[in-house]
Amino acid sequence: MRSNHTAFIDDNTLYVWGGYQVVAGEDVMLPGDEIWLCDLDSGTWERREITGDDVPRDLAGFCGSHVNGTLYIFAGCDTVGYTNQMFSVDLSEPRCSWKHVTDAKGTTPSPRNKHTCWVHRDRLIYFGGYGCKTIGEVRNTSTSNFIVEEMSWAMIGNTLFRCWGWNNEVHVFDTQTATWTKPQTQGPAPAPRGCHASALLGNRGYISGGVETAEFDMFCIDLDTWTWTKFDLSCSPLGRSMHTMTAVSDHSLFVYGGLGRDGSTLNDAWQFSTVRREWTRMTHPHKDKPRVCHTASLGNDNDVVVFGGSSNLCILIDPVAVLRSPTQNHCRDVIIFQTQPYSLFRLCEDVIGKHPERFAKQLNWLPSKLRSKVDKRVSFFSNTTPVLTA
Repeated sequence: MRSNHTAFIDDNTLYVWGGYQVVAGEDVMLPGDEIWLCDLDSGTWERREITGDDVPRDLAGFCGSHVNGTLYIFAGCDTVGYTNQMFSVDLSEPRCSWKHVTDAKGTTPSPRNKHTCWVHRDRLIYFGGYGCKTIGEVRNTSTSNFIVEEMSWAMIGNTLFRCWGWNNEVHVFDTQTATWTKPQTQGPAPAPRGCHASALLGNRGYISGGVETAEFDMFCIDLDTWTWTKFDLSCSPLGRSMHTMTAVSDHSLFVYGGLGRDGSTLNDAWQFSTVRREWTRMTHPHKDKPRVCHTASLGNDNDVVVFGGSSNLCILIDPVAVLRSPTQNHCRDVIIFQTQPYSLFRLCEDVIGKHPERFAKQLNWLPSKLRSKVDKRVSFFSNTTPVLTA
């Protein structure tokens, strides 16, 4: 069980790395030298070791991205503080090993966490987050791009040398050339924020919600022209942060859960049409599974696969600060959301998986490759442990 991890699906296998859980009332970061794989056909888990001397350790608030078989981990907080380091691991190798990316060209973004990433044309495009800058960097940054939190300034004597705050910067890392660039954007950009959700549709990156937002807003940026567009919406869901947003078609985004503005852990699901520019609340069977700090990945047949997170994030408020309580209900189950009508083939797979005894004679005639896939569906539905909830 874990929260604030990263996850993605490749070849109908769910990969899960990192995050934290609570042990004896304390946050404990999960090992960086392992990654977990779940076969979504059979519902079985496998632990795979990742070797190397440069294992990212005790990392929270990082951003994980998967491109061309390689997992990239950028920034976050480690045992020293905020970081802007990048690590990569080629998961296609039989014995995969971490690599500390130290030879990148260009200017690396300032240390941060709670940011997000779009993967577009072999590029990692990062947006926003909370982090630290030197006073020189702040002086050279527009006040519309970085909001300083006065209570978290750091001082040496009477000299201000570093401050913390939220940003709305866009930074690009080209995985082919290992080069950082910072494009000049135009148009109405989102306010600086973190703990928001992002998704990619075609050549447009979408942003919604976040900690520093008063409402559940929606923006997109054209990743060819770097032009921002703000959607003027007459009706929107409850404002939230730490939710997920997943592209489920060429013109539709699926949002689930998050921490509401009222401090509650949410269990509502919504679809946003980028054509009609409107929200639709979705009916689903998982009302008993509110989630925050979870992950959501696009599976087969436009299913949204949600893993982990917390079912009840507790926020403590005192006169000085807003704090997160470590007594949380972390989860390890996988929840499947159906967002589109299933094909006849998928429906047949599920019926056979649930009732294989009725189709034993017909199954003997199936080609070996197809039979193997059907056997996995049978294993999935006969698994007595509720690993997957369909």
